[in-house]
Amino acid sequence: MKRHPVVPARNAEIANQFIRGVVATGLLVGVQQKCQQGLSGKTVLARALQGGTALAAGVAAANALQQRQTGRALVAAALGAAGLAAIEYALRQETSRNPGDPA
Repeated sequence: MKRHPVVPARNAEIANQFIRGVVATGLLVGVQQKCQQGLSGKTVLARALQGGTALAAGVAAANALQQRQTGRALVAAALGAAGLAAIEYALRQETSRNPGDPA
């Protein structure tokens, strides 16, 4: 039986922070949706994914700065920004295909 390599703690920590961000942001947007009727489930999901992405990127950048790895911190921040932009782009594409859905 082939053994799979163990995921380093850093990657597991970043994945854990991403899930925390998704859940926390999803809950916040869901509560805010009660106040602003008209947000679609897709919008709530997109905002939750963006929250998870932002939190994971921030944790990765902070960890890199603690280790004095400035380049790695910049890459983490840049990848986080790219992830946020990609999620926003996907949401806008979906909204333009289904103009009847509130976004």
